[in-house]
Amino acid sequence: MTDASTVVVLHGLARTHLSMRGMVSALERAGYRTFSPSYPSRHGTVESLAKSLAERIEKECSGELMAVTHSLGGIIWRHMAHLLPWRRAVLIAPPNRGSRVARALRDRAAFQWFYGPAGYELGDGDAWPTPPAPFAVIAGSRALALGNPTSWLTRATKLFDRDEPSDGTVLVRETTLPSMTAFATVDETHTRIMDHPDTQRLVLSFLRAGAFD
Repeated sequence: MTDASTVVVLHGLARTHLSMRGMVSALERAGYRTFSPSYPSRHGTVESLAKSLAERIEKECSGELMAVTHSLGGIIWRHMAHLLPWRRAVLIAPPNRGSRVARALRDRAAFQWFYGPAGYELGDGDAWPTPPAPFAVIAGSRALALGNPTSWLTRATKLFDRDEPSDGTVLVRETTLPSMTAFATVDETHTRIMDHPDTQRLVLSFLRAGAFD
């Protein structure tokens, strides 16, 4: 074992724990114990999802906790960060300042039906809690890819300026917070960024040393 910590791995909106299996494998190869639950991301508010997950983590995990999250998972972690003893966290492609895509689409019935209350709430991050634990942010910078349908939507509707860095779903500047300990970008889209070797290398570096190599 690398240490006595458990790394909680949280997937994004409308995904399951299977979307994080590559990250989980990288963590376990490095000697970390992991807890990677699926949660009903489309069927609850951010606060209710955070409370439910915190209760599961407290019941099923022992010792100090670290976190690796993708997208919505990072926002949920922020809402439960004060409930559990977190040591460090890495937030991958989190819409920390709120999502322009969610703001543009959240009043549409189809968006509300598919993405639910948490998706609606992603449009405005002004009132979200500031993370108390040291945390790093990794943002994607590949704005267009066949495997990320949202990237085609943001390009076609001109939601994002062509010269503004994004991962096709979240703008790079939407991921940042003044209190973050470390920040990096990876040339990948929102959908696949957690599987990129550079992302996994950076995650392991921060969990181990509290900094990016």
